[in-house]
Amino acid sequence: MSSVDNTTIDLSESFKAYDVRGLVGETITAESVKAVGAAFVDVLGLNGSTVLVGGDMRPSSPEFAAAFAAGATTRGANVTLLDLISTDELYFASGSLDAAGVVFTASHNPAEYNGIKMSKAGAVPLSSETGLDDIRAVAQLYLAGGIPSAESAGLTTGTIGVRDVLKDYAQYLRSLVDLAGSRPLKIVVDAGNGMAGMTTPAVLGGELLDALPFEIVPLYFELDGSFPNHPANPLEPENLRDLQAAVIAHGADIGLAFDGDADRCFVIDELGAPVSPSAVTALVARREIARARAAGEQTPVIIHNLITSRAVPELVLADGGRPVRTRVGHSFIKAVMAEEGAVFGGEHSAHYYFRDFYNADTGMLAAMHVLAALGEQDGPLSELGREYEPYTSSGEINSKLADVPAAVARVRAAYDRPGVSVDEMDGLTFTADNGEWWFNLRASNTEPFLRLNAEAVDPATMAGLRDDVLALVRA
Repeated sequence: MSSVDNTTIDLSESFKAYDVRGLVGETITAESVKAVGAAFVDVLGLNGSTVLVGGDMRPSSPEFAAAFAAGATTRGANVTLLDLISTDELYFASGSLDAAGVVFTASHNPAEYNGIKMSKAGAVPLSSETGLDDIRAVAQLYLAGGIPSAESAGLTTGTIGVRDVLKDYAQYLRSLVDLAGSRPLKIVVDAGNGMAGMTTPAVLGGELLDALPFEIVPLYFELDGSFPNHPANPLEPENLRDLQAAVIAHGADIGLAFDGDADRCFVIDELGAPVSPSAVTALVARREIARARAAGEQTPVIIHNLITSRAVPELVLADGGRPVRTRVGHSFIKAVMAEEGAVFGGEHSAHYYFRDFYNADTGMLAAMHVLAALGEQDGPLSELGREYEPYTSSGEINSKLADVPAAVARVRAAYDRPGVSVDEMDGLTFTADNGEWWFNLRASNTEPFLRLNAEAVDPATMAGLRDDVLALVRA
């Protein structure tokens, strides 16, 4: 780690809208993390309460977890160290133990990064609008002037204990999806040297619980925060190539790819082709609607963001559910999940949210639903997936532009016309009134990018629409 004057660190460089991400030794250090631990306790009023602290396999995570614990106990919290955990393990622990907590991870970011995902008790997310900015401000003061002791405020310094939640997490997930009756499946799992290398054997294998009728073919299960094989970001197609090749080579039924902190999951069929997150959302929505209705819920609510496939709300309505459309972003999804009492929510980025998982996202539970759907019928995943992908999508296309508003104006001038509906929920969404196509343009909050997502009834219509919009954007 590079040497740095901690009193000069500007925490606004690492505090984002929903979490903390920074360069280790530069914008995030052990001293800054210690100050954040103290501020976390003070802002959330956690003196005398339990705070859960864990981290992923990045080399700096153990040091940062210890530093956070030191700051938190200095302000009177009792810390339970969870040691090595995935992000969804934190959500499970926070929900099941009803305690606030943090996990040290930078998700899919490169090895030189680390960060913090924070949760209030009950796995309630923290964002800049619900406490994250306050934590940053107090931590900045502590970084400059030191952390007051608990005794100076009439409190008692907290304690530190250790707890392993992996088996409880695995048992809980198994209780939500019954996989014991599945037909035998061969599953290739690419953990990308991330935390799925630990959670997959626990949940889907026979290491901690009874064996399931699965043959797991492991790919990069060794926990290694330097990511020696490929970046732990399965959203990028090149990072799926090893998995696709392994599925074909092993004659597997399905491939699963997880990101570094294992909260997102991507699915590959037996032919080596990706199954879109929209198709996974529709498949899981169908199962969760059926389960909720069987339990007496009249019209279960399913959340989807505005750039998931139109197939999702259509299927939800056909199956007796109520689709609710939201902006892109997990804080919006989680908030609407809670407001609506939704049973499930899905995003195009492969984040999947479950009411039975404290409204939090878990890639592993989504994967289990896909395995259950595949295992209860005889056909291949490619056939099953086609049922949920009736339209053709462009995927997300980024354009780096000097003048984003001018590009948006050009598109609006061309497409804001009779026969086309426009809405401004998140960027601009244009929808053909005849149902043949739609597209969304969203400006990045952090980069000079304009993001296009388009969908149409067939490949030719989609390609024509995509090319026309991109020509206007990049003119």
